Amino acid sequence: MSSACRVVGGFGVWMMMAIVSERRRPDSSEALLVRSYPALRRYAAVAAPPEVAPDDLLHDAIVAVLRSGGFDGIEYPAAYVKRAMVNLASNERRRLGRRRSAIRALSADVSGHDDDSYPSDLAHLAELSAKERVVLFAHYVDGDSFETIAQDLDLRPSSVRQIATRARRALRRLNGDD
Repeated sequence: MSSACRVVGGFGVWMMMAIVSERRRPDSSEALLVRSYPALRRYAAVAAPPEVAPDDLLHDAIVAVLRSGGFDGIEYPAAYVKRAMVNLASNERRRLGRRRSAIRALSADVSGHDDDSYPSDLAHLAELSAKERVVLFAHYVDGDSFETIAQDLDLRPSSVRQIATRARRALRRLNGDD
């Protein structure tokens, strides 16, 4: 068993990144990830569905990269991990949606109340896809240009602009501003 696998089992993402970075020279891609961990964690907090902890999403993305051969040969490791987080979050959102649909279909709830939570704008954000949330966050909070976001997500800038437009339109519709 490799040291990365042992670390994943018990010490968490931060320790795993620290141990991996010690094995490499200081200017390696793993060291870059250690330095960019706080930004990656914020990114995970935006991309993750409400039911998933951001640390878990970041951990799963790093483990997926390590399982697929590690960071050797990856030109932009932080962007690669961001893209992996968006893909994992999208998959998790689909899985949770199927689960919610199955529970609704099997539920014998006669009260007619599916959700007792307090309505808020954050609930509207949760209804957007992971990619839409990430694009809005990166553009409006981090101040990234659409070109930078496109490079991080491996999309064309015009596609990122379209995602942002559709996400804003969806938020207006959900807020009743249409």
